[in-house]
Amino acid sequence: MALKQRLDQRQVQKLILAPALQQAIKLLPLTNLELVEVIDEELSANPLLELEEEGPVKNAEDQSAAPGSAEEAPPEKVGEEADALAEEKEFESYFQEYIDDGFRGASAERPEIPNIENTLSQGASLWDHLTWQANLTFFDPLEREVAERIIGNINDDGYLTSSLEEIGLGAGAPIERVQEVQAKIRLFDPVGCGSLDLKECLLAQMDNLQIKDEAARTIITEHLPLLERSDFSQVAKLLGIPLADVRYHIEIIKRLDPAPGRKYSEDRTNYVTPDIVVSKDGPEVKVSLNDEGLPRLRINSYYRRLLARAAQENPEAYRYLKDKMKKALWFLRSLDQRDQTIYKVARAIVERQKEFFERGLEALQPLTLMEIAQEIGVHESTVGRVVANKYMITPRGTYPLKYFFHKSLQGGFGEEISSLRVKDRIRRLVESEDKAHPLSDMEIEEILSRENFPIARRTVAKYRQQLDILPSHIRKRKFLMEES
Repeated sequence: MALKQRLDQRQVQKLILAPALQQAIKLLPLTNLELVEVIDEELSANPLLELEEEGPVKNAEDQSAAPGSAEEAPPEKVGEEADALAEEKEFESYFQEYIDDGFRGASAERPEIPNIENTLSQGASLWDHLTWQANLTFFDPLEREVAERIIGNINDDGYLTSSLEEIGLGAGAPIERVQEVQAKIRLFDPVGCGSLDLKECLLAQMDNLQIKDEAARTIITEHLPLLERSDFSQVAKLLGIPLADVRYHIEIIKRLDPAPGRKYSEDRTNYVTPDIVVSKDGPEVKVSLNDEGLPRLRINSYYRRLLARAAQENPEAYRYLKDKMKKALWFLRSLDQRDQTIYKVARAIVERQKEFFERGLEALQPLTLMEIAQEIGVHESTVGRVVANKYMITPRGTYPLKYFFHKSLQGGFGEEISSLRVKDRIRRLVESEDKAHPLSDMEIEEILSRENFPIARRTVAKYRQQLDILPSHIRKRKFLMEES
């Protein structure tokens, strides 16, 4: 069969995202801080956009020079010029509200913002700190190469993630030299970094602190699995000592750091700026967007006048300015649509969770993205983009929007119950239990069933794990150890 090229016409259906739609989708999931960066980029790229407080104040002269006024109205044209003028007027009439008012994202007075260099600090990382000590310790080129490879393979907790054999092969060093270098690195500050496992890390710290406790050393070297399960009675039996003595040795082990690398972790407290403000005015709950810090944009009046003149004098400049005008207007409209969509979603959430703002977590209702999407008439993915990375400040605290979306459970009378309510009830049951006789998952299941929360034992276990609550037998062992 011979192969040949040919041209065919086919009619197919496919989704094509217009540039304006792509821009609207891009703006929707952004937080206020991220939106400011996008606005700054657009201001740099588009001369027809300007900040309202930086532009000239409108006066009678500007108003008379606006497009469409008698003073600057172009003479009647025929042919292509008349068609271009009609198209321009039609386009501007569609966006007239944005040309007149622009995008008002904040008040006219912008707050004083301190220099960013005065608010940020950067401490030394774990790897920088270890490398600095290695440069003062190793002078042999081979040892320094091994040290660099060891430090480069240490994770955030301070543990070595590669085997000594792999490091020796990479550096071309015998395993004995690698072990010597690793032993010295383990004594660097913080002590224990570069260890292969928890046992090695804790023993290095004991050696550095010169702790002469053979029982504690034995627990670390031989009985760490029992210690992880809080099986203190078995540890006492194997060591042949009373349970009270085991407690003394474990207190020594507790003073050691199982993750020494976190001392130099770069994690910092993350501060959030709420995008939505919920306030109470008597019985009414009000919703508003937090537009503090967002710049106010408008179309530059000078370039608008220049666009009207370029239609007659410079076709190339006219095409350039018209393209920038369209992009500026679409950007303003996308910002406006973003605000409207976020407000609709927030308003719908508040209406559905009104009881939560009145009575707290026990009144929280199950909610899904699909329900909000159907209520405001948008696609589920649109609600998902709105919910992403957005926070709502309320009289009860600050919550991510995702907090209000969770699965529902079927109550004993057929009603829907929020899974967060069940988790909160499990947490409160454990906090108020008899520590000497903690509640098992089966007992928690029975209590919840009596309270109209009929869930299975495996669901109780799953929620307990999500709440970082230990099983009942481990909670009991910990209590007995503390009381002994």
